[in-house]
Amino acid sequence: MRRRTFVEAIVAAIADEMRRDDRVFMIGQDVGVFGGAMSGSKGLYEEFGARRVREAPISESAMVGAAVGAATFGQRPIVEVSFGEFLPLAMSQIVLQAANIHYMTAGEASVPMVVRTRVGDGPYRGHPQSFEAWFPHVPGLKVVMPSMPRDAGRLMRAAIRDPNPVLFLENMQAYHAAREEVPDDDEPLPIGTARVVRAGDTLTVVATGWMVHRALAVAERLAPEGISLEVIDPRSLAPLDAETIVASVRKTSRLIVAHEAWKFGGFGAEVSAQVAEAALDALDAPIVRVGAPRIPVPSAKALRDLFLPNEESLIAAIRTVLRY
Repeated sequence: MRRRTFVEAIVAAIADEMRRDDRVFMIGQDVGVFGGAMSGSKGLYEEFGARRVREAPISESAMVGAAVGAATFGQRPIVEVSFGEFLPLAMSQIVLQAANIHYMTAGEASVPMVVRTRVGDGPYRGHPQSFEAWFPHVPGLKVVMPSMPRDAGRLMRAAIRDPNPVLFLENMQAYHAAREEVPDDDEPLPIGTARVVRAGDTLTVVATGWMVHRALAVAERLAPEGISLEVIDPRSLAPLDAETIVASVRKTSRLIVAHEAWKFGGFGAEVSAQVAEAALDALDAPIVRVGAPRIPVPSAKALRDLFLPNEESLIAAIRTVLRY
């Protein structure tokens, strides 16, 4: 066991998978000597060299397209799009090619590749766009978004071994802030399983990314008032473990869904709809979503702090739901 940060757990998992399978390689901008954005590939170039940690030009469409080609010919690429706001530059390769090839070939071809990228607000206040709601809509594409170090490492192992494409979303605030004991030789975590991070019986909070950590902090703040929050981290947005979420709502009778991304059209809307369809009879109050307002992300720190949902946003939502 080693106490690792979120990013250290991911890099350790990638290194183990590269040792285990020589078909696994990385491609991206600054992933080599520089060690990746925010140390996202630190130490991999020194161990595996330029053939398996490949520098790419500043063209997201080219490097994702190259990874799709390599995957269809039997390799297992991990392609790094430095930040999530650059995903639109490779939409054709991710959505029209990687996600579709297995189905367009009637199962004859597979695309075992991982697209990893950084999302959410981070300690450097740059590249904060959160487009995760776009991608679970696409059949053929798995989308994972862990919040804890060990989950991140185990999900990366599972993503690399998956026979088809996985979009791996890494929250920037969690990168160096969260630490956890992580075994050196951990097992993959099946994609599509949620985690009850904190058990409770007053209200269910389904949160993603750094909002999981905020929800846990709020749970501690409200516990002295007799408010017992059950906090669930879906870990996987597609496939979604709706059964775990619905079971929790049937226990607590109340639901809040929280994420950093825009509330309008966000992933919380899908969770809310699935719970309403499956457990409307169990709800004692309306479902409430917590997210960012529908405006472009501000660049100024003071405005960014007002834009992003925080602990106070979550507490206000909880008090609203508990009035019913």
